Amino acid sequence: MNNLKVLLNGMIKENPTFVLLLGMCPTLGTTSSALNGMGMGLATMFVLICSNVVISAIKNLVPDMVRIPIFVVVIAAFVTILQMVMQAYVPGLYATLGLFIPLIVVNCILLGRAEAFACKNGPVASFFDGLGIGLGFTVALTLLGSVREFLGTGKVFGLAIVPESYGMLIFVLAPGAFIALGYLIAIVNRLRKS
Repeated sequence: MNNLKVLLNGMIKENPTFVLLLGMCPTLGTTSSALNGMGMGLATMFVLICSNVVISAIKNLVPDMVRIPIFVVVIAAFVTILQMVMQAYVPGLYATLGLFIPLIVVNCILLGRAEAFACKNGPVASFFDGLGIGLGFTVALTLLGSVREFLGTGKVFGLAIVPESYGMLIFVLAPGAFIALGYLIAIVNRLRKS
């Protein structure tokens, strides 16, 4: 299997947010700003790449009866490492993302990719799958966070684009996440059909 094709597949054809509609809890909960969206996307991508590679390496050692619990333990180990590193080196982002970091363990994207791809392919292909899906997720969360931040505060990545008085508070709040995500999904679907 071509690794570039696997990478692009995760970013475009099987984008977890805009196409597969997976991981909606962190997508809606952490994207009040572009920086938060990008931080959550990169955190998830790290765990996805590492867990995919390890799961594909140990797939032949794991009995079918305990496959899913073993996958969850592998994912949880990498989330714990990520959580400790974030707490030590980026405490502001860690505090902002809060509960969503430990919840990466139960993110359906990770377990889905472990089951659908990593346990059926080798470590190199699984690395590219994790990278592609992770990049797709990161781009989607960053885009959604940028749209919400711009429409809500007039800023993107904290940089003022228009005066804050033009912002609409609803886009910083939860309903704005649903509205912005709905429009972005519609735009992506329209672009994919043309």
